[in-house]
Amino acid sequence: MTTNKGTRRTCEKGHTFVKKSDCSTCPKCETEGKPKEGVMSLLSAPVRRALEAEGIMTLPKLAEYTENEILKLHGIGPSSMPILRKSLEEEGLSFKS
Repeated sequence: MTTNKGTRRTCEKGHTFVKKSDCSTCPKCETEGKPKEGVMSLLSAPVRRALEAEGIMTLPKLAEYTENEILKLHGIGPSSMPILRKSLEEEGLSFKS
């Protein structure tokens, strides 16, 4: 069903939600699955999904990429980079040159 606020959808777990975009991610499931600690807990859902889709789940894995490579991922913008840089620095890591 489409409304002026978006399309009403139901996820596999039965949560009902409305989305304007084509994104089918359930907001309730996304909140339930958000990590409680670590760098992924500091990031927004789109940034987490972008990194996870690329197979980046740890800071050492993130350090294998340049900043430009990360910025090219759908869902990641410049405002995400300070958090990622700081998290890497705290572990003695940095983006690839």
